[in-house]
Amino acid sequence: MQAGDFITDAVVPINMSRRTGRRVLAEAGGVRPRRGRDLKGRCLTFAQREEIAVLRAQGHSLRRIGVVIDRSASTVSKELRRNSVGAH
Repeated sequence: MQAGDFITDAVVPINMSRRTGRRVLAEAGGVRPRRGRDLKGRCLTFAQREEIAVLRAQGHSLRRIGVVIDRSASTVSKELRRNSVGAH
């Protein structure tokens, strides 16, 4: 779990159920996992962020970058705004 794994992935190597994994994590003082929709794939990967930077530097549109990394143009726009020089 220290590596940022999801409980579902972290319990596979130790042959433990996800439910038991949550309990063990809580007993060890860990953070309770978020409930709701599956969060896997929700955040951009480091490789996707690099790809956005390279494609934008080459002059590609937000829509084109979105198609290449299989994300929406708004996601690309938010990433660029969030990480631009002078952004707050």
